[in-house]
Amino acid sequence: MSIFYLCIKIFFSRIIDVTLGTLRTIVTVKDKVVVASIIGFFEVLIWFIIAREALEINQNGFLIGISYALGFAAGTYIGGLVSRILIKGTLSVQIITNKATQDWVETLRKNGFAVSVIDINQKKNQPDKYMFFLEINKKDFDKLHKLIKKYDKEAFIVVNESKAVINGYFTQNKKK
Repeated sequence: MSIFYLCIKIFFSRIIDVTLGTLRTIVTVKDKVVVASIIGFFEVLIWFIIAREALEINQNGFLIGISYALGFAAGTYIGGLVSRILIKGTLSVQIITNKATQDWVETLRKNGFAVSVIDINQKKNQPDKYMFFLEINKKDFDKLHKLIKKYDKEAFIVVNESKAVINGYFTQNKKK
């Protein structure tokens, strides 16, 4: 087997196994341990086969190391892209602002976001402060962030991944 063929094989095998590792980590966090175990089996099997083959060759270890490292880097990148596509989820978003106008709340709602607003003033003679609570689909965060920046560039925003949402309001995105 030529060194060039082996380097290409290592590169693409690492992309596959590192992408699987990224997905395994994400599904583990989502409490899907059976799926994570199956992914982990194939991830390690691919890694073992390619690592064994790479270590058996007596030629130019530098090129093999470079292809191994490049495959790892590319797998990390591709794993991130694949996870954004395949792993659906929800985010809890809290926005603290002193610019909670009715227009802003209505704009959020017209854009499909359910929002609860709480007055969080704690001291007299302080500017009014409000907290918006939203539970959104991950894919809608960029849209929400643009709306927030439109109304209050200095809003304090906290975003957390939600483990579960029971009841609540989510819109179905309609194709335009």
